[in-house]
This record gives sequence, C-alpha cells and structure tokens, in this order.
Amino acid sequence: MADSGIAPDAVGAVRSVRYRKWREWGIAYFFLFPTILGILLLQVVPVLRSAYFSFTDFNGVQPPEWVGLQNYADLGYNPLFWKVLRNTVYYTIGFVPLNIILALFLALLVNQALRGVTLFRALYFMPVVTSLVAISLVWAWLYQPQFGLINYFLSLVNIRGPGWLSSTEWSMPALFIMGAWRQAGFNMVIFVAGLKGISQELYEAATVDGAGWFRRFIHITLPMLSPTMFFVVVVSVIGSFQVFEQTYVLTQGGPAYSTLTLSYWIYQNAFEWFNMGKASALAYSLFVVVMFVTLVQFAGQRRWVFYR
Repeated sequence: MADSGIAPDAVGAVRSVRYRKWREWGIAYFFLFPTILGILLLQVVPVLRSAYFSFTDFNGVQPPEWVGLQNYADLGYNPLFWKVLRNTVYYTIGFVPLNIILALFLALLVNQALRGVTLFRALYFMPVVTSLVAISLVWAWLYQPQFGLINYFLSLVNIRGPGWLSSTEWSMPALFIMGAWRQAGFNMVIFVAGLKGISQELYEAATVDGAGWFRRFIHITLPMLSPTMFFVVVVSVIGSFQVFEQTYVLTQGGPAYSTLTLSYWIYQNAFEWFNMGKASALAYSLFVVVMFVTLVQFAGQRRWVFYR
C-alpha cells in the first residue's frame, strides 16, 4: 500500500477533532430542537398559511377557494380600507411624538443621582407591566364625560371637557394619549441607558465654556442620544401600527369608524365575520405598510443619526 505521507497519529487527531465538533453541534441542536420546532409550528407555518389564505375565499370551516388577487383588489376599491389606514396613520402621528417626548422627559428626571430615584423609575415603568385591559378600563372612567377626573379638572379652569370616547373628533386623541402614557415607561428605560453612555466630560467642557442646561441638551444630549432615539422611533412606529387592545376595550372602532384601525379590522374580519381570506390580505397589507415606513426611516437616518 502506497504511503500517503500523513502520520497515523495526525489522521487520528483530525478525526478526533471532527468527532468532537459534530458531537458539540449535535448536543446544541438537540437542546435547540424544541425551540426550533415551536417556531416552525407556531410562527413560520401560520405565516405561510396566512399568505395562502390571502389569495382564497375562506371562512375557517369550509375548504378555501382560490380567488387570486381578488381580496387585495377588493381592499383597494373599498373606501373603508382607506379610512382605516388614515385612522392608523393618525394614531401613529399622534402617539409617537407624544410618547417620545414624555419618555425622554421622564428619563431626564430619573437620570439623577438622587435618593429614591430607583423607586420613581419603578413607578414610571409599572404601567408597562400592568394589564392593558385593566389600564383601559381605568382610563375609560377617567374619560367619562360627566364624572371623569379629566373633565373635572378641566372644569376647574372653566373648560368644558368633550365626550372623549363618544366624539369622532376626540376619540382617537383619547386613544393615543392613553397609549403614550402607558408605553412611556418602556422607552424611558431605553433613554436612560442611552444617557448613561454619554461621557460626562462633554458636559463638563460645555459648562466651562459657559453653556447652560438648554444648550447642553440641544448640542450634546440630543446628538449623542440620536442612535437611541432612532431605535425608539422605529420600535414605536411599528408598535403604533399594531394598536389593538385599547381600541377593542374603549371604542370597538367607533364612533362612526373614527377609531377603527387596521389591527382591529383584521380581528373583526377574522373572528367576528369569519372572513379569513380578507383578514389575511389585510394582515399582509399592514405588513407592507409597516415595512415601507421602516425602510423610509432607515433611509433617512443618515441625516440626523450620529454614531459615535
């Protein structure tokens, strides 16, 4: 037998390394298998089936009937779809700035070396981990036109409060005010983490140069916090397009469809009217809208996000 030029010990070492490598990968995939199986069965498969149902007439009971792009065409010609889309965009435009301003204000307050500041951080974060249904019920009482606290405080300064949840003009602001209050604690934690990463030397140098707190905030805090701000904006916009719970509890899309959003309309089509095909088409339409808005944000980040 011809000599291969490779020592037997070297061949054995290579085989041993390969065996250990395959053994490690095997053990890793053994423990990952339940998670991978769960993701496939509970996420990937439903997404693919929903994509198929969007091209069918399907009521959840009878076999689906292929209709092609008819569901998408019906949405395009349906005036209610465009109204619902405008409602969702309106909620996003109202919710995102209000939420970010409130969260940044809270972050600046709790980013202080003061006694008891940890307690305030916990209090501000508490609405995030509280049931949204319970929060919505409390806010429904606050918005009550005759006996609610909001209109009561407005009456103290001679302002007649509106019928918050019964008015086509004020019902959507009522939703995004509550949503911004509830989500502010989550974004506050992210902003605090970003503030902790800003070097104190920058503030010290600016103070020596005579800059006041406002100029330090404008020229140091905001530019250095812009990557964190970008993340918060993207996540908040995506979440705002999926608003559902407060609409379901407080208004059910009314009055006169003024608070009917895409997520709630998807729910109605799927689980109230059993029109799974149209609901799936709506879901993918929502996905396209969110993807487009997110891509626009990533394309525009070069103009205002400053990475260190």
